[in-house]
Amino acid sequence: MEYVDFAIKYWYLFVALLVVLALLGLGPISELIHGIKHLNVWDAVRLINHESAVVVDVSEQHEFKMGHIPNSINVPLAALAKRVKELEKHKEKPIVFSCRTGNRSSRGAVILRKHGFQNVYTLTGGTSAWERDNLPLEK
Repeated sequence: MEYVDFAIKYWYLFVALLVVLALLGLGPISELIHGIKHLNVWDAVRLINHESAVVVDVSEQHEFKMGHIPNSINVPLAALAKRVKELEKHKEKPIVFSCRTGNRSSRGAVILRKHGFQNVYTLTGGTSAWERDNLPLEK
């Protein structure tokens, strides 16, 4: 009964908690709905080396210049929806999304899935994880 009294007395905190939980769940739910697959660094390497995956880095240009996965294509997240046509030639290949930490990659992957791309992945941990596993970065 104490919990109910607390929820009634501090209803605004209860509502705020629900909003925060909903916002935290939107990303993973959207990824699940759109069929986004997550890769660790070594699965991404395998996909790049054996299935000619294309790496799309959705970092801002200044972040990309600080270091990126070799041969990756920089398409900042804010510009991705407008630049999807540039990636059409890679539509049949696996596409691995990356960014500095992996947070923006999922949003980029959802955009491409909405444009009909089927083999879309995100690199868990982004280029930070790539670097942590002692793999090379281009600058």
